[in-house]
Amino acid sequence: MTLDPHFHLISHALIEDRLGKMRDKACPPAAFRTHMHDISRILAMEATRTLPVRDLTIETPLTETSVRRLHNGPAPLIVPILRAGLGLSHGFEDILPEADTGHIGLYRDEDTHFPVEYLVKLPKDLNRPIFICDPMLATGHSMEKTIDILLEHGAKADAITAVTLLCVPEGLAVIRQKYKTIPIYTAALDSHLNETAYIVPGLGDAGDRIFGTV
Repeated sequence: MTLDPHFHLISHALIEDRLGKMRDKACPPAAFRTHMHDISRILAMEATRTLPVRDLTIETPLTETSVRRLHNGPAPLIVPILRAGLGLSHGFEDILPEADTGHIGLYRDEDTHFPVEYLVKLPKDLNRPIFICDPMLATGHSMEKTIDILLEHGAKADAITAVTLLCVPEGLAVIRQKYKTIPIYTAALDSHLNETAYIVPGLGDAGDRIFGTV
């Protein structure tokens, strides 16, 4: 698959180190969560690079100067896809403490590999920057469903950014069939999906490994 200008594979030594530790099947849940949190902060810094800002004039201890601060409109919205997305959303909460958090709950039907919706809890005002957090962009159907839900509730496609830990070409292709310009930030582009739609080489089920339910 040819990478598009809206796909951002973030290269960073700390990402490589933490992700390398997370891929190890012997990595315990506490360490897994810590490593994901480290990566999520880096991804959050990259994904928020183009948040709208405003110009202000302020007084430093020495003089008057012009500065830029985040736009004072509605706070950004963080939307983890439950439950694994919670592990990736904490980095955004660290650097955007003023952000609101919505929740979309989906689980994968193990026979069809398509998502089943069980929870949608969003603020009324979705006219704001939105960051979807989901560690695994595998088949792409959960991310696609989440974007669909957000648009149905009033979000604008050009305000949505998807953030993942791992992705594969198959999942990216599904998203790009419908949403060609939504930015996608990820820590790694893995090889492929196996016969049960898990990412290879991957790291297993992210939710199970975050919460110790393997």
